[in-house]
Amino acid sequence: MLNKKQIRYCLDEIAKMFPNAECELEHANPFELVIAVVLSAQCTDALVNKVTKDLFKKYQTPEDYLKVPLEELQNDIKSIGLFRNKAKNIQKLCKSLIEEYGGEVPHSKEELIKLAGVGRKTANVVASVAFGEPAIAVDTHVERVSKRLGICKWKDSVLEVEETLMKKVPMEEWSVTHHRLIFFGRYHCKAKNPNCPECPLLDICREGQKRMKER
Repeated sequence: MLNKKQIRYCLDEIAKMFPNAECELEHANPFELVIAVVLSAQCTDALVNKVTKDLFKKYQTPEDYLKVPLEELQNDIKSIGLFRNKAKNIQKLCKSLIEEYGGEVPHSKEELIKLAGVGRKTANVVASVAFGEPAIAVDTHVERVSKRLGICKWKDSVLEVEETLMKKVPMEEWSVTHHRLIFFGRYHCKAKNPNCPECPLLDICREGQKRMKER
């Protein structure tokens, strides 16, 4: 496990690599972001952006999503994985927004998690990106990078990874660290072919050193 000084070094080096890391899901408001993040489960942001380009022209309010039959919404997002389930959740989510929140997206993570299709990760993304709340959303990239670097333990659950990062990263850096870890995992420390030979963190990354020996 990395010590405090080593974690600081990791955060600083990743910040140099990806100084402008931000949410890559295209959206114009909190409502569009919620829909985009729900669609992004087990799916790339690039594919979601391709689908939402037309989707957000057709559906602009929660009411719009409820005006059409479920089958029509499914058809509009069918190129995305789990589209049937996601369509169902989007309509349930929109119904809740209208009935319980006056059609507006709630700000608090606790309220967001109550919405259909919105888990802890989605709630953290929306709270952070849409409302500027400090949060670390743990997706596959954040989890993988945190464990490979030794900031978290391999056996840690997603919630334990989130809690560990919240303890070890200063609160004012939570949101930007979340985005930088995603970029680091998406474009550098990839799942199958991590770029260990050119990684500035190789000296303190046991996983990277092990991989280099196996080459």
